[in-house]
Amino acid sequence: MRTWQVERRQRTRHLIELGGLVVKAGIVELTNDDRAVIYGAMLWIAAKLQGHDGKHARQLWAVKGKQALAAAPKEELKAQRT
Repeated sequence: MRTWQVERRQRTRHLIELGGLVVKAGIVELTNDDRAVIYGAMLWIAAKLQGHDGKHARQLWAVKGKQALAAAPKEELKAQRT
């Protein structure tokens, strides 16, 4: 396989994983799949991270995200059993 093909597949996988996070967080359902709202929220997040309290927000969000990701496999197992 050529280098550009490998890089393209890696990029595609990365984008799919990021989209999966949007779905996993419930953003798609909460916004009724309104792409303008989702994009606007992402722009707000980017501005927040660039602001004076960006470091603090990043730390808070990292903790919350790690906790949610750690809990996710347990929740998925419960859903599979029912």
